[in-house]
Amino acid sequence: MASGPLRLSDEPRPVPGAGEVLVRVLACGVCRTDLHVSEGDLEVHRASVVPGHEVVGEVVSPGSRFAVGERVGIAWLRHTCGECRYCRRGAENLCPNSRYTGWDADGGYADYTVVPEAYAYRLPTGYSNAELAPLLCAGIIGYRALERADLPDGGRLGVYGFGASAHLAAQVALARGATVHVLTRSAAARELALSLGAASAGPADAMPPEPLDAAILFAPVGDLVLPALAALDRGGTLSIAGIHLSDIPVLNYQRHLFQERQLRSVTANTRQDGADFMAFAAQHRLHVTTTPYPLDHADRALTDLAGDRVDGAAVLVP
Repeated sequence: MASGPLRLSDEPRPVPGAGEVLVRVLACGVCRTDLHVSEGDLEVHRASVVPGHEVVGEVVSPGSRFAVGERVGIAWLRHTCGECRYCRRGAENLCPNSRYTGWDADGGYADYTVVPEAYAYRLPTGYSNAELAPLLCAGIIGYRALERADLPDGGRLGVYGFGASAHLAAQVALARGATVHVLTRSAAARELALSLGAASAGPADAMPPEPLDAAILFAPVGDLVLPALAALDRGGTLSIAGIHLSDIPVLNYQRHLFQERQLRSVTANTRQDGADFMAFAAQHRLHVTTTPYPLDHADRALTDLAGDRVDGAAVLVP
């Protein structure tokens, strides 16, 4: 971010295509994936793309599913082919022809954007625009990462890193009766974790106070894979939530993988994941911690995110 990869510009209002609706942006969450796109950790899919894929907006042009004035959510996944073997078996998150908001198409760091209606979400009531924005990626991906971790009922979950996604996934696990141990380098994040009900909160490379049935790695730090695997009890699973991860050091089979420990990645999400999480958020009032920024301070929001200076989720408000 020190090189200033973002620039503020005036662009024509986007025109919706077939099956799309025009949306006036009310709030847009700032995701670590936006940071990876802006800094070049992810390959360029569209030059000078407008970032942002945690968009809460108001429909401006009517469609077949949404009426003018209706509040909708726009998330990371925006297109799948529906015909490949992955789509046919319900794994559209693995579709090789998938496209993504804020990477393949302009996203929500803007006043207006467009979205295919089939990939927009109806949103739960009882939340502000700023609170809803992080649910659309941080929440959905955290939810899928938790599912991939195979946490048993009443199990012990370790959460490595405690930003936007982690603080939502932890609440889902707690609502399901899990014991949650948080490991993160941020002292403020550790305080937040304890306030939300975590049983313990310690430094990122520390061992939790008891063996874990499952763990989720949210921090994009490959070095943490080893202590997270070592903290697992027999048969435990480590789920890696991020789209980008620094290199993982050499594993020791006996210490890190033996006794049927598992290591799983998470790739995007299906629309069903999103719908299931939105239903959960409607039934369970989540505490969403946000730090607001004006739209023209998007670069500062990403810089603060890179420096771990954001409590919960950063949210841009046009």
